[in-house]
Amino acid sequence: MRPTSRRSFLRTVSAAGTAAGLGFPAITRSANPNSKLGLAGIGGGGGKGESDLAAAAEGNTVVAICDTDRTRLAAALKKYNLPADKGFTDFRKMLDTVKEIDACTVSTADHAHYPAAMHAMGLDKHVCVQKPLTNTLWEAQQLGLAAAKKKVVTGMGNQGHTGEGMRLCKEWIQQGAIGTIKEIHVWTNRPIWPQGNGAKFETGKATPDTLDWEAWQAGNPLVGYTDGLHPFAWRGHTLYGAGAMGDMGCHLLDGPFWALDLHKSIMKDIIKVEVDAEEAGETHWPKASTIKVHFPDVVLTWYDGGRKPAKPPQLEESRNLSDGGFFVIGDKGAIYDQSDYCQSPRLIPETSHKDWIAKGPKKTLERSTHPGNPQAEWTHAIKNGLPCPSSFEYSVPLTYLCLLGNLAISAGKTIEFDPNKLEVVGMPEAKKFIKRTYREGWEYSADKI
Repeated sequence: MRPTSRRSFLRTVSAAGTAAGLGFPAITRSANPNSKLGLAGIGGGGGKGESDLAAAAEGNTVVAICDTDRTRLAAALKKYNLPADKGFTDFRKMLDTVKEIDACTVSTADHAHYPAAMHAMGLDKHVCVQKPLTNTLWEAQQLGLAAAKKKVVTGMGNQGHTGEGMRLCKEWIQQGAIGTIKEIHVWTNRPIWPQGNGAKFETGKATPDTLDWEAWQAGNPLVGYTDGLHPFAWRGHTLYGAGAMGDMGCHLLDGPFWALDLHKSIMKDIIKVEVDAEEAGETHWPKASTIKVHFPDVVLTWYDGGRKPAKPPQLEESRNLSDGGFFVIGDKGAIYDQSDYCQSPRLIPETSHKDWIAKGPKKTLERSTHPGNPQAEWTHAIKNGLPCPSSFEYSVPLTYLCLLGNLAISAGKTIEFDPNKLEVVGMPEAKKFIKRTYREGWEYSADKI
C-alpha cells in the first residue's frame, strides 16, 4: 500500500486562485504537502538523469525507471530497491503499465524529450524535462499547448532560475539600476563535445548488448547503430542534440531573458536573427557561432566556441572575461554576471555596485522554495497546488530563443521568424528545420493527447 491514494489530492480541482488565473493547473492548495508522489525517471539510470531523479525523489517514492542503457538501468533499480519488472528501456511501456506513476523526470538525449513528455502528459502525469525542452521549434510549441490543455504541473531543469542571483538581476533592472536596456551579450565555453568538422560519427559497428538502440532513437527514423553518440556526444549532432546554444542557452540566457520579460515578445513578434557560424553542417552543429537576435527594443548577441564579446567600457581594465557569462548594458550602466547560472550579478564598475547596494535596492520577487534544485521545486509545486516558476509557460519561450539561433544556423543566413505562423518569413524550405520527420507510431501532438 502507498502512503496515500495515488491521485486523491492531485485531481482535486480548485475553482479559483492564482494558479488557475495564470493558466497553471488547478490543484488544490489544501493538498497534504506530506503526501508522497509516485515518481518515474525517464533516462533516470545515469548522468544528469540519475541526479534529476534523485533530486525529485526527496520526500517521494520512485516507482519505476526507464533507461535505454541496461547497465545504468540495473544500477538504478538497485539504488531504489526496485524489482526488475519496474525497469524499462521503452518509456511508453513503462508509462502505460505502471499505474503508480504520478509524475516523471525526463532526462534523455534532447530528441527524446518531446515524445517522452507528451506520452506522460497524455496520461495526466506531471513532468519535469531537462533543458532544452526540445530541439525543434514545433515540438516546443506543442509541449506548451499540451501542458495548457492537460493542466499538469510542468518544469524545466534550469537550476539557475531557482537562485537568488536570478531575482536580484531582475529586481535591479526593474528598479532602474542601469537605465534603459539596449544590448545584451551572452557567451559560453561550449561546445566541450565534438562539433564542427571534428564531429565524426561512426556507423557499421555492432550495437552493444547493453544498449536498446531502437528505443534510444525514439521517434526518429531508424538508422544503424552510430558509435560515439551515447552517452554524451549526441549534443553535437543536429538530429539528436541542440548544440552549444541549445545546451547552455537555457542557463546563460535565462537571467536577462527573464529580467526583461523577453518571453512575452518572442512568442508574438517577428524576430530577426543574424548568424555567423564556423564549420556548420547538415549533420552537426558548428564549431563556433555568433548569433544576434533583434527584439523590438533590445539586441541580444550570443557567442560560443571560444568567441566572446568585446569588454564594455564599464569593466575595469584589470578584469578578464569569464569562460561563460553575460552583460546587460543600459544607458546608465551595466550588469556583469560571470557564471553560467546567473549566480553572481554585479553592477560594473565595482564602484557602481557598491553605490547601488548602499541605496538599498528592494527585494520584490518571491524566492524559490528550493534554491538550486528545480526538480524539488517542481514536486513541491505539485503537492502544494503552486505554479512552478520554470513551467512550460515560461520555459517554452526560453527554449524558443535557443532554437531560433539554431534555426538561423541551419538556414545559413539571416532569418525573420514569425512565431504566430511558426515559419521563417519568405523561406518555406526552412520547414524541415522547424519540424522533424517521425516514424510511424510516434506522431504526438497537443490535439491528440
